[in-house]
Amino acid sequence: MRIDIVSLFPEFVAACAGFGVVGRAQERGLLSLHGWNPRDYAEGNYRRVDDRPFGGGPGMVMLIDPLRAAIAAARAADPAPARVVYLSPQGRRLNQARVRELAGRERMLLLCGRYEGVDERLVRAEVDEELSIGDYVLSGGELAAAVVVDAVARLQAGALNDAESAAQDSFEDDGLLDCPHYTRPVSHPLGDVPEVLLSGNHAEISRWRRQQALGRTWERRPDLLDEQNLSPADRALLADYRRDRDGRG
Repeated sequence: MRIDIVSLFPEFVAACAGFGVVGRAQERGLLSLHGWNPRDYAEGNYRRVDDRPFGGGPGMVMLIDPLRAAIAAARAADPAPARVVYLSPQGRRLNQARVRELAGRERMLLLCGRYEGVDERLVRAEVDEELSIGDYVLSGGELAAAVVVDAVARLQAGALNDAESAAQDSFEDDGLLDCPHYTRPVSHPLGDVPEVLLSGNHAEISRWRRQQALGRTWERRPDLLDEQNLSPADRALLADYRRDRDGRG
């Protein structure tokens, strides 16, 4: 997968993507990142990329022409078509289903705004979709772009050493949160590993993990359960989980 990043600080995203799973994905040729700085396409001695907003108000707005030239250069660098994704708090909220859809693309172009954003005329002319990573405001789109890169990179075939890891993550199992995980030692001053995980009974372990995922989602993100069409078996598991929690006060 190829990702082009139009940003005043493309090296920031590249640095974030140089470690761990994303770094390995690049080393294995599964992902390639390419940065494009609109300042390189700005004219004049100061290579200006922003100006004051019409109508007054604080802040600055990124200019059309340097951004448009950077986008054009990125498009021309590879014949594969690339949809332009603008990282914006006004965009559609990123979730795991959206990540899977993005990860299946051959190529995409991430546009990172700064200041008060970019001229709306550029958005209308060049942007195919807007994407938000949450209901808050960042100094720029670079952190959001790094989140998108990380999320889609780990879904590239061969990026993870264990292909099952991604399938067991939160939100991947029917939109539920992940179950708790334990490792050595079995006994610790902070508590013991649940006996079921030591039993070797794979059916019981699977049942426990499913119940824990349902229960944890009910406790922490009940809104996600509202979106689920739970089977009778799942409803029974969740009911048992809730009774157990009530019994412990």
